[in-house]
Amino acid sequence: MNRAHALATTALGFANANLPWRFAFPRDHAAHDAFASEWWYYTGHLRASDGRRFGYELTFFRIGLRPGEVVLRPGESRWRGNQLYPAHFALTDVDGRAFAFTERFARDALGAGSASTRRLDVRADTWTLTGPAPFRLHAAADLGGAGNVRLDLVETAEKPPAVHGHDGISKKGACAFCASHYYSMTRLWTSGTLVYRGVPLRVRGLSWMDHEFGSAELQPDQRGWDWFSIQLDDGRELMLYLLRRTDGSIVPESSGSVVERSGRVTYLPRAAFAVTATGTWTSPRTGAAYPSGWRVRVPAAGIDLVLAPVLADQELADLTGGVSYWEGAVDVRDAVSARALGTGYVELTGYARAVSL
Repeated sequence: MNRAHALATTALGFANANLPWRFAFPRDHAAHDAFASEWWYYTGHLRASDGRRFGYELTFFRIGLRPGEVVLRPGESRWRGNQLYPAHFALTDVDGRAFAFTERFARDALGAGSASTRRLDVRADTWTLTGPAPFRLHAAADLGGAGNVRLDLVETAEKPPAVHGHDGISKKGACAFCASHYYSMTRLWTSGTLVYRGVPLRVRGLSWMDHEFGSAELQPDQRGWDWFSIQLDDGRELMLYLLRRTDGSIVPESSGSVVERSGRVTYLPRAAFAVTATGTWTSPRTGAAYPSGWRVRVPAAGIDLVLAPVLADQELADLTGGVSYWEGAVDVRDAVSARALGTGYVELTGYARAVSL
């Protein structure tokens, strides 16, 4: 193997995301099965026609076992496959003070799950995502006390994709493969139907989409991350991520972006922002102690915010593979005046158990 090829691929033959990438849309909304992992991640704040408020998360993952598609030889099992398609669905009933979640896990074998490399068309069992003009999301499941919940949303982009990092590379560390290709649709006008506790509700609101793909983002000394998506009422958005090492220190390559009203993206190196936890919450299920409440400052952008979870308990506990994480809707206020400034979502991984990617 020559040096050029070694730099272009991992030991398993997956593509290296720590190389420049020129995004092109709508092509890059589709799957990239040359890379080891990928996700399409939607979160949003919805208001029902009766006034009730909800938050939702619907995430589709693609996990590559080997690069490319399987070509079956005569006599080989049709259960052979190269891709796994987990998916997570969570709903926050803000007014009812309730949180519920579930998951799907599908293989590409026998068509149980799929993600097209030609267009945005992702499926995990009966849950689906298509797009991008508009994005359409569907999930339905029994969420325990919430009953049979069904979510059907149509989402229209109000801004172009916001590409994070430099040269299409979002750094996750100093190693040769510690990176991803990462963009967001930061302002998606959303409408549709939520069936909740047996009652169909017309809903409208604002959503956020992340699409990220890479092959070796995290290293053994990295435990997890704190991720923030913030949609401000003045038309700007803010994305930040802090990668945490097992000793509690922050990986220097942690970064973020400010997206202006025009859609222009400003890269934020680690030194350009500060995130300070203002409290903690301990899970009664996993025993994990999560930060709960934050002050977020980006001085150059005039941003000084306080983030408060709409519910303390928004933990997705013990999903496939023993993964537990906190993924929750937050309210956003001015740190000085306490005036409401917007909404957001926060993801906290590696507090119950280290994450491996």
